[in-house]
Amino acid sequence: MFDYKAPDNSLANRTIVVTGAGAGIGRAAAKNYAALGATVVLLGRTEEKLESIYDEIIDQGSPTPAIYPFDLSRAKEEDYTEMATILEAEFGKLDGLLHNASLLGERTPLSQYEARTWRHVMHVNVNAGFIMTQALLPLLEASEDASIIFTSSSVGTQGKAYWGAYSVSKFATEGMAQIFAAELENISNIRVNTINPGPTRTNMRAKAYPGEDPAINLAPEEIMPVYQYLMGPDSKGVTGQRFDAQALGGPQG
Repeated sequence: MFDYKAPDNSLANRTIVVTGAGAGIGRAAAKNYAALGATVVLLGRTEEKLESIYDEIIDQGSPTPAIYPFDLSRAKEEDYTEMATILEAEFGKLDGLLHNASLLGERTPLSQYEARTWRHVMHVNVNAGFIMTQALLPLLEASEDASIIFTSSSVGTQGKAYWGAYSVSKFATEGMAQIFAAELENISNIRVNTINPGPTRTNMRAKAYPGEDPAINLAPEEIMPVYQYLMGPDSKGVTGQRFDAQALGGPQG
């Protein structure tokens, strides 16, 4: 597992948006970032889940988070513009953006893949991340040290049978992150990297591998070191890299 221990309060005075914050890795990351002193904007589709993690963050004595219900599958460009306007009015700037929300889609051969599902997965996993990043860039540029993290996968660098749109979307995510990193490196204080979480005890993993014993996989809380590192000041200057949450050391490939 990635070897890193974040200093106490290393994210103090930082505002971080986490998508898919209601469950799984997003929930763990939001709670983790808050414990390190960040004000977390909890973004997700299900308000009840966001309220639950909101309460957990308050109970642990962390800075008061913000709830932002948002459905990536239905949002239009003007909704992202409105989000940027609201967040700017509330916080003035953003210091981090974790793109965690994703759809799995179907586990079926490409020859049988439904076009409707393909479009849905690609929209949520790729298009939404692009539009949101573009809309929030001015707020991230206002930070002295901002980090954007995209979530990838092992099937985002090596295509595997039956992974369909999910795999293709993660290939696209890797490319998009690299391009953002290259374009922003010399003109801003924004770094852009990707994380492959690896096999993790989440609902998505259970759906992808219904016959697998969940206990063999790490819990989301156990893979947080790389999320801490890339969102905190110790990774300043690290950009355009791909990290494996369950591998020792630094970037992969």
